Amino acid sequence: MPRERLIDSIILTEKILRVQPNVKKIYLLIRAPDSNSAKHRFNNEDQQTSTTTISSQHITLHVSVLKTDLFRVLREKLVANLHSFIEDKVSLVPGDIACDSLDEMCREVDIIIRYCYKYQCIGSMHVVEFSKQCSKLKMLLHVSTAYVSGEKEGLILEKPLNYGETLNGSSVLDIQVEQRLVEEALKDLQVRHATGKEVTLAMKVLGIERARLHGWPNTYSFTKAMGEMLLGHFKEDLRLIILRPTIILSTYKEPFPGWIEGMRTINTFIVGYRKGKQKVAIGGRDTIADVIPVDMVVNSVIAAIVAHQNPSSHTVVYHISSSRSKQLKLDDFIQIGIDYFKKNPWIDERGKPVKMKKFHLLDSMESLHKYIGIHYMPALKILKWTNSILCQHLQAQYANLERRINDAIRLAELYRPYAFFKGVFDDTNAEMLRMAIRESNADDTLNFDPTTIQWEKYFKETHIPGVVRYIF
Repeated sequence: MPRERLIDSIILTEKILRVQPNVKKIYLLIRAPDSNSAKHRFNNEDQQTSTTTISSQHITLHVSVLKTDLFRVLREKLVANLHSFIEDKVSLVPGDIACDSLDEMCREVDIIIRYCYKYQCIGSMHVVEFSKQCSKLKMLLHVSTAYVSGEKEGLILEKPLNYGETLNGSSVLDIQVEQRLVEEALKDLQVRHATGKEVTLAMKVLGIERARLHGWPNTYSFTKAMGEMLLGHFKEDLRLIILRPTIILSTYKEPFPGWIEGMRTINTFIVGYRKGKQKVAIGGRDTIADVIPVDMVVNSVIAAIVAHQNPSSHTVVYHISSSRSKQLKLDDFIQIGIDYFKKNPWIDERGKPVKMKKFHLLDSMESLHKYIGIHYMPALKILKWTNSILCQHLQAQYANLERRINDAIRLAELYRPYAFFKGVFDDTNAEMLRMAIRESNADDTLNFDPTTIQWEKYFKETHIPGVVRYIF
């Protein structure tokens, strides 16, 4: 699902270090005011997030992952030399893509891979302005999401978004106005001394409101679309490559099958169902589940870099997707999960297997609210009444049930646009890129061909076991 970071930049880092150990330098742009602070954060903060530039490939890296299983192949290869290897290849650069300028140390880089999660629009502007100042820059490669298309149906082409266009045609998208609305809303909340929770809620509501006004289903796809527009509009004569992955899953092969980071997208439902807590969701049984393993996304990034060495001012878009080659339906995915967990049940804290419950796939939000009203709300009301009589002694049970109900509604609303998605992503450009890689005999190293995947086998033997290992 698109809420994920679209590309695990850490796996791109790992791949380059593993297959190209002669890479000259990896620049880590760490959010810090100066070099000493950047070094301190790098050496002392296990969970800090930094932005990375590899020979100016610009991505986000969790430094702590150097100690994780993802890097075990590299650790086994280098053994005691890993830290000296990292020190030799990594250069720390203080900065922040949300700021107006970036450190001078990055001015001479060749290629920028820009990945921005928090600041889709502001970050895009700063990165493209920075890119224009890079004397040896060959291209600006931006990882977006296929779901900038919103909820379009039919064949969705690989073409750039026009600056200011909307998906519903009923309004004009002025990005400066959108930014001003956010700033004014934040100022108003500050004046009113709003709490952090109130600010978060207000901004979520505003984001959804503005996104839907212009035809996007949520803030994520809306800001991603605006980020693309800004890059395309202000790039001038720079070559811009836009990669749009669909729903990203665990690794298919590299550095080993099944590695995954974090609870996100369909993994939320896998975990919930296996623990016996998730037995209802919304979606169309014929909805195409367009998914792609993360290592294939990484391979497509490197393939695009390799293929676009000649200077050009054109913008090229690639859909890194699977729906045109193999239409895996949502109903197929659900059945695969059910079959897997029947054979491999979750063992609870008492050492007993969790019994798999019947899974209900509902066809609308209205059906979900009706289902909850019948199966959960009476119990919640009784629990609330009993808790009041017993002087709040059942508060924990009441709060837990209420949270589960709210979580179910929240997840359904979050994933609704994708649970009923009726589009198919054209990958003609991506296939031409794959052909170029085959002709250069690099398709083993840079494989991102979804037709090579046996999906049921991948889910049962790779992805779901990976979720169990790395998330459970």
